[in-house]
Formats: sequence, structure tokens, C-alpha cells
Amino acid sequence: MFYIIGLGLCDEKDVTLRGLEAIKNSTRVYLEAYTSILMIQKERLETFYEKPLILADRDMVETQSDDILRDADKEDVSLLVVGDPFGATTHTDIILRARNLGIPTRVIHNASIMNAIGACGLQLYNFGQTVSLVFFTETWKPDSFYDKIKENTDLGMHTLVLLDIKVKEQSEENLARGRKIYEPPRYMSIPLAISQLIETEQSKQTGTLSPDSTLAIALSRVGGGDTQQRIVSGTLTELSKQPPDIFGEPLHSLVIVGKRLHHLEVDYALDFAVNKENWRKVAKEVYGCILDD
Repeated sequence: MFYIIGLGLCDEKDVTLRGLEAIKNSTRVYLEAYTSILMIQKERLETFYEKPLILADRDMVETQSDDILRDADKEDVSLLVVGDPFGATTHTDIILRARNLGIPTRVIHNASIMNAIGACGLQLYNFGQTVSLVFFTETWKPDSFYDKIKENTDLGMHTLVLLDIKVKEQSEENLARGRKIYEPPRYMSIPLAISQLIETEQSKQTGTLSPDSTLAIALSRVGGGDTQQRIVSGTLTELSKQPPDIFGEPLHSLVIVGKRLHHLEVDYALDFAVNKENWRKVAKEVYGCILDD
């Protein structure tokens, strides 16, 4: 059996009992280590699971999946994924490859940012399409995410923006020369994400994102408890002016608040607001939310 097991969002104890049982019964256990990260080191997982873990980077998962799936028709093999297994298309692809090889598969689900985002107080059924925001370069500034944000905004829906991470990435020069030299890990910050969003708005000029009157909520290390999890709300302008440390350690996410905003959502996120008075003012005057005075 080939298992893909969600680990949840925080540490070694977030794994489900069903997932832990599958891990302990597996001959080989791989840890997917590039679509997201846990808040702890691999060694803590190994101690808790009482199993050695094989790190599976992008190259292994995408081009060497046959090695991962080897003998999975005869024994149990597990691939561990931060969050939920279906949070990335990569994992769908490897399941399809296993099926094509006649290997039985089983998915064991867990919490992911897609549902834990409710920690900010916005109701999950008011979210539209989720988008990913990648690091811009001087020559590459993809903006396909913007159209989805606009579609969500036109419908009054919230937008979850997942911020880019670069783990075990090669520079263009090293990639061109075939040198296996990797850049240090990078994690997109909230201020950089907002800067790129505003830059794209200035290029598109549809009025979808207004820095001074678009509400947003920044989150980091969701599920990490009071010592790690951070939630900060405000306008895009207010968030962009905050010192980076207010947003906590990566990974970061950003929610663009939609106009279909309920007063309970406003009240819940008020506790996290940079400027509580302005949060309520914008919600009332720009978003048309009826609030108790």
C-alpha cells in the first residue's frame, strides 16, 4: 500500500492516530520537504514516529517518483505531507502514477491552511478561489493570480493568498551550468506580498485593490498556539507599514477581505487590528457592514 499522510500544521503531535499507525507499519517513510514546512526539525519527527525519514525534495517527488513507489505493491510505503495531502497538485500526480502502476493507495487527511484559515474569524464559506503569490524578479512578474482575486472581489468573497517559499532552489546560473548548488531558503514576508499586490494593481488599474480601503488579515504559523501563531488585521497600507517581526515567523498567508463581510467577522478580527477604530470605520463605510455602535 502507498500512503500519503497529512501531518497537519504544527509539530509531530498533529499526526492522526490512523496516520501514525500507517507510518509505524511502513518499510520506508518519505517526508515531502518543499511545498510547505513544519515548525520543527525532522529529527523530532523521527523520534516521535520511531522511524527514519527520507527527505523528498522537488526533484525526487516530480522526477524520481518510481524510487518512492518501488515495491509499494508488496509492502507499505508512506509519503508524509505538511498540512493535507491534497493541498498541492504534486501529490495528486504521484497518486495517479501509483494507480497506473497498479499500486493500492490510501490518503490520510489532516488540517491544512485551507481550513485552519478560519482562525482569523472569517467564515470559510465566504472564501472564493485560493491564489499563490510567487517572488517577482526583474524579468518575471506573473500576474495570473490577480484575475482570480478580482473574480472573488466582484462576488464579495474573501481571497486566501498563499505566499511563496523557496527551498532547495538553484540560481539561474547554477541551473544553466548544471551545478547542484542551492540557494538559502527564502520565505515571502507580508510586506513584500503587499508590495507585489499593489504593484500589480497599479499595472492593472481595475480598482480591485485599494491600499487605504482594502481590508486584509495576515497570518503566520497557524495552529502553532499562542506562542507561535500570529494574526494581524488592517488595511493593506496599515499592514505594509508594520515592522516585519509583528507578523511572526514563516510560513505566512494573507487574506484579502471581500465585501460580503458579516458583522461577526468584523468583530472577531477586531482583536487583531493594527488600528481598531479604522478597522471598524472601513468595514462600515467602505464594506457597508452594519455594526453596533
